[in-house]
Amino acid sequence: MGALLSASMRDQNKAYLYAIATVLLWSTVASAFKITLRYLDPLQLLFYACLASVCTLALIVVFQGKGSLIFSYAKTQYLKSLLLGLLNPCLYYMILFKAYDLLPAQEAQPLNYTWAITLSLLSIPLLRQRIRPREILALFVCYSGVLVISTRGNVLDFRLSDPLGVTLALASTIVWALYWIYNTRDDRDAVVGLFLNFTFALPFVFLLCVVFSDLGVSNLYGLAGAAYVGIVEMGIAFVFWLIALRLSETTARVANLIFISPFVSLVFIHFLVGEAILTSTPIGLVLIVAGLLIQRLGKRST
Repeated sequence: MGALLSASMRDQNKAYLYAIATVLLWSTVASAFKITLRYLDPLQLLFYACLASVCTLALIVVFQGKGSLIFSYAKTQYLKSLLLGLLNPCLYYMILFKAYDLLPAQEAQPLNYTWAITLSLLSIPLLRQRIRPREILALFVCYSGVLVISTRGNVLDFRLSDPLGVTLALASTIVWALYWIYNTRDDRDAVVGLFLNFTFALPFVFLLCVVFSDLGVSNLYGLAGAAYVGIVEMGIAFVFWLIALRLSETTARVANLIFISPFVSLVFIHFLVGEAILTSTPIGLVLIVAGLLIQRLGKRST
């Protein structure tokens, strides 16, 4: 019994380490987006990041000994990968990168963080779930934070800092929530599934870049930034998070660490991107996280 408890504690400690590593990695990506967009346009960033992600995920799949699974699925499952790939990375990151191109990172990052609330809203018609009073409160609190950030504190004037940028940042949460809903019905290995999604999406991303942008990149900083985004945001962080969830005794033990990420991200944004953090940003972010916590507490009590 003692040996089992000891092993369980070791696994839980490993879960915390992987979860903390994931949070730290996720905390850097908003800065990486913004810095890389100084050298690449959104479609160039999408293509080169997606290419780096496919290579990274392929190596991970092989390293985990799951290479044979790539060719073991039914045609309908490959079709699902195509459809999911068009949602993420194709549409999701195309919208998100454009939002980051238009908005300061300190605004785009918290607005995109509201995807969990968007998921609750979409679950009503798509999954036929009921909305409870606690979730209505969570929606109100969360989108109050969105209002504070998107108006830069000028709530009464209701003047959005950049209407198109704010719209795109919020639209990205709809795409991500749709991807999450449809992906939960996918019973394939998660890493292999993600690899297939990105692989099927890559030709479409390539065509978008060729037609509406340019594959030519003259600055190596842009390529390095895109590689970082693809390897970290779209690859390693995802795998680390899956490992943390698998090792943890309960999902809640590591899931709550996610709420640290946007606050740590502001530190990176300030020192790496050079943005002066507005007072409205942390205030709005506190409201968004408070809304998400209210929502999570409601789920835990049901």
